[in-house]
Amino acid sequence: DTDLQGRPDAFNPVELLLAAVAACMIKGVERVTPLLNFELNGVEVRLKAARQDSPPLITSIDYEIIVDTAESDQRLDLLHKNIRKYGTISNTVGRATALDGRIIRRAAI
Repeated sequence: DTDLQGRPDAFNPVELLLAAVAACMIKGVERVTPLLNFELNGVEVRLKAARQDSPPLITSIDYEIIVDTAESDQRLDLLHKNIRKYGTISNTVGRATALDGRIIRRAAI
């Protein structure tokens, strides 16, 4: 999306950045779950960026990692620590702006 009017069929640069952070977190889940013998049925990442106009920059990114699992809260926290520790993109972005969030269990439907 490089058109000044925007394009609904393409990501703008901020959306691309957020997609990269989310992809990094999902890749982290895929990488560490076998090592931790962590059982899950699915994962979802939600992100929200705060933007400043002048000068234009992202001031913070908040995230929520939603995991469909029966693992204990302690194991869920361990998964989160590993995702944060070994994420190349999330660690890089976290050095440039505030990157804060949490991991939660998907509520039973």
